[in-house]
Amino acid sequence: MAERGHGSWYFDCAVPVLPGRRERLRRGGYPTRREAIAARDALLGDGITATVEGWTMERWLRHWLTTRTRIRPTTLHSYRIHVENNLIPRLGRLRLSELTGRHITDMITTIGATNNRYGRTPTPSTLHRIRAILRSALNAAIREGMLRDNPARYVEVPSPRRPHALVWTVQRVEAWQKTGKRPAVAVWTTEQTATFLGYVAKDRLAVMWWLIALRGLRRGEAAGLRWTDVDLDAGVAMIEQQRIANGHLVTVGPPKTAASRRLIALDRHTIRLLRQHRRWQRAEHRAAGEVWQDSGYVFVAEDGAPLHPDFLTRRFRHLVLELGLPPVRLHDLRHGAASLAHCAGVDLKTVQAQLGHSSVVLTADTYTSVLTDLLAYAAEATAQLVLAAAARNPGHRHGKTKSAGPAEIGSVKRPVTRHCCRDKGSRQSRPRTSHQRPTKIKAV
Repeated sequence: MAERGHGSWYFDCAVPVLPGRRERLRRGGYPTRREAIAARDALLGDGITATVEGWTMERWLRHWLTTRTRIRPTTLHSYRIHVENNLIPRLGRLRLSELTGRHITDMITTIGATNNRYGRTPTPSTLHRIRAILRSALNAAIREGMLRDNPARYVEVPSPRRPHALVWTVQRVEAWQKTGKRPAVAVWTTEQTATFLGYVAKDRLAVMWWLIALRGLRRGEAAGLRWTDVDLDAGVAMIEQQRIANGHLVTVGPPKTAASRRLIALDRHTIRLLRQHRRWQRAEHRAAGEVWQDSGYVFVAEDGAPLHPDFLTRRFRHLVLELGLPPVRLHDLRHGAASLAHCAGVDLKTVQAQLGHSSVVLTADTYTSVLTDLLAYAAEATAQLVLAAAARNPGHRHGKTKSAGPAEIGSVKRPVTRHCCRDKGSRQSRPRTSHQRPTKIKAV
């Protein structure tokens, strides 16, 4: 320097950014050459600091997304939306080494108080998902040797509650008609489901609506069902794949979980419907001629092309609105299928297998709304149990005997039955009584 105290010193060095990769790092603002050298040596001496210095949160999150190659396209799409819309705008300028739990807590608080595009604040499930994505990204940084600890693991987020499906009773329908408000998850009654299925009987996809409503198929499973997966003679259908929508792009992949790969039993009425559906599809094939796309799917468009899962959602919403039934989502038909099966007397383990759940707890907590018919049956059965016990012991009915206090219960004498003595050849009979003999109770 020509003049003492004029300017500042900087250093430029190569640092490792990931295993096998290095990049140039430039730092400045040091008043003396000695301080610049000391800062450079300190940086290179701490391997983690040298590695993480070149990474901002924005850069790391985008790099982390490129490494997520073994997840479903829809899951990756969800990750990218939360990274671009929530994480990068609020944490992107921080260096990876500067991130603390306080930054993350402030971010969660801000997001939780901000309305989304629907004019509502995010649910606890959304906040939990955002933290889970950030935590996974920071865990990857730890595995790469760029961080020693994960600050996201200590951040508290409101625990998400799985919404419980509510039945569209008469009272709820009237309230919905007056206020326009509906439950987050709702299912139809047996009569409402029958009304819908009767209304769509002439629809091209009538058999698909039937399968979803009674057998609980997901929309992607219904759209991905092939004729090679259906054995009408044996009365079964195998769920081997699903069509997954990611915007306009549709991919074919395995079912959602390992338990979702399952065997669906078909009743005789469903078999008749599927046979009729196959005859209609062959007639459409002959009418379309060369335009027909022989995709091999059970449910196709008018030219034989596979169905987009989003089309099924839109078509179902249109049919429900046209019929005037209380609104439910297409996925809510799956909730209703579990409730209908349980109401028909099917045990929860069988319902779990039918829906393809990995745990019966999920089936019991989420998918079995108690229908009114089942509640009435349970109440009637409980009352009949008590009334039958009272009928067997008429001498102990209320009002005929003095009730014993707590101190007298242990001292109540057991009723004694006297038998008439009979001589040989005697035809004496026991005296008739106006009621049955008290039941003898043996001590255990």
